[in-house]
Amino acid sequence: MSELDVVVSGLVFHDLVLGLPSAPRPGTEVWADDSAESPGGIANFAVALARLGLRTGLAATFGADDLGDRLWDRLTQGEGIDLTLSRKLDGWQTPLTVALAYDNDRALVTRGTPPPLSADELLTTPPAARAVAAHIGPWPNEWLAKARAAGSVVFADVGWDPTEQWDPAVLDQLEHCDVFLPNAGEAMSYTRTSTPDEALERLAGKVPLIVISDGANGALALDAGSGERVAVPAVQVSAADTTGAGDVFAAGFIAATLWELPLADRVRFAALTAAISVTRLGGADAAPTWADLADWHQQHPADQSLAALISAHSGSAPLRDQSGR
Repeated sequence: MSELDVVVSGLVFHDLVLGLPSAPRPGTEVWADDSAESPGGIANFAVALARLGLRTGLAATFGADDLGDRLWDRLTQGEGIDLTLSRKLDGWQTPLTVALAYDNDRALVTRGTPPPLSADELLTTPPAARAVAAHIGPWPNEWLAKARAAGSVVFADVGWDPTEQWDPAVLDQLEHCDVFLPNAGEAMSYTRTSTPDEALERLAGKVPLIVISDGANGALALDAGSGERVAVPAVQVSAADTTGAGDVFAAGFIAATLWELPLADRVRFAALTAAISVTRLGGADAAPTWADLADWHQQHPADQSLAALISAHSGSAPLRDQSGR
């Protein structure tokens, strides 16, 4: 496997998203206005990065079943993602998530069990990559320390805790990370704080760079070393589905970091990629391509923040339609 720009590791889901006019109630039937199927979980990261033209590898387990085969083919053939570090496993079902999208938010229902192979077992040696990214949680992630020692920039995100205990010990893994990218709810829950600003300050003692996404309220970032602090407003769009928006935000930030943009521009680019993604159903499928970014730029000519990036990247990055072709 040749050197990649980014290697990501975590749990992959098959997502079925249903766009609903209202929340379902017991004893009633709600007809969905729309639906979409796509890769989900850590695949949101991988697809969003690949669509921005980054050479992306994914280390994950897939069930040797119909859903696993469909996801594998979609990620490799449809999105050009390197799955050399991934494995198909007999006797384990690929996790399935149904996302119910309504009222500018979503609720998730997942069928699945923990994967038989951990990230540490998949990544026994550090991947050859400029950067790595992972969802951290109450499981070992020793491979992050190996990757950092090998020279990769380490980005970490964190997901929903189904126990709602938000064990602060999870944050101990930030010792091996360079950048932490939680959403506001996660950041406040893990730090036992009541505002995103308080969480930002608390996390500054654990990781060099903290970036907190806060939906319609925008995003905050703090460089613990230099003290640089950034607050970026959200891009105003009409949201159809927020599934995977945090992952797309993180992928945009990772890409902009590898392009060596200033901190404020990295956060703005991440916010824009996330905003475009929520205008469509799905997580990975809604991640923007350079064609989507160019369209947005044409519709907002007064904002010149994308001009140089589009000029530099749109000619060489793969421009896929939303079917992944």
